[in-house]
Amino acid sequence: MGLTGGIGSGKSSVARRLAEYGALVIDADAVAREVVEPGTPALAEIVAEFGEQVLTPDGRLDRPKLGAIVFADEAKLARLNEIVHPRVGQRTQELMERAGEGTIVVYDVPLLVENGLADRYDVVVVVDVPVETQVERVVANRGMPADQVRARIRAQADREQRRAVADIVIDNSGTEQELDARVAEVWQELQRRAAA
Repeated sequence: MGLTGGIGSGKSSVARRLAEYGALVIDADAVAREVVEPGTPALAEIVAEFGEQVLTPDGRLDRPKLGAIVFADEAKLARLNEIVHPRVGQRTQELMERAGEGTIVVYDVPLLVENGLADRYDVVVVVDVPVETQVERVVANRGMPADQVRARIRAQADREQRRAVADIVIDNSGTEQELDARVAEVWQELQRRAAA
């Protein structure tokens, strides 16, 4: 199953709930961080492309600094994706091969729509909230300035594009209890589809 949603949509909250039900969750962001750890070929390539300015003093990737660069320039974002995505794909495949028979695998991927990946999954689940809710959540939870949040939202697929590829939509604009109930419904649907 492919799980996606824009920044601040609550996709990670949905993934966590699905893991509690027994799904194997593969977090594309976590994999993306892993493949750019210090000493990796990907980090060396990023530094060669964007300069030492994208490193923290301890030699790690400064993701906010790199994000400010690439989310303001489509060509730079495309170049970053060329460096990171093949490595993420390879590592993801390794993780998916570990899933046992009958396991529901949830691939939590923010850029599923942007990278044309919907066809790779048996089911695509989209976590959806209004744009202003996204902005409010990210400003409150991550302390990111609203203009940077809006730049990231603009760099991502819009709500209509995500919904167009969705097999299942989870509206996460309500309460935690409403999200719990909706995820429980989705889990039942995923089990039904897996059994079919």
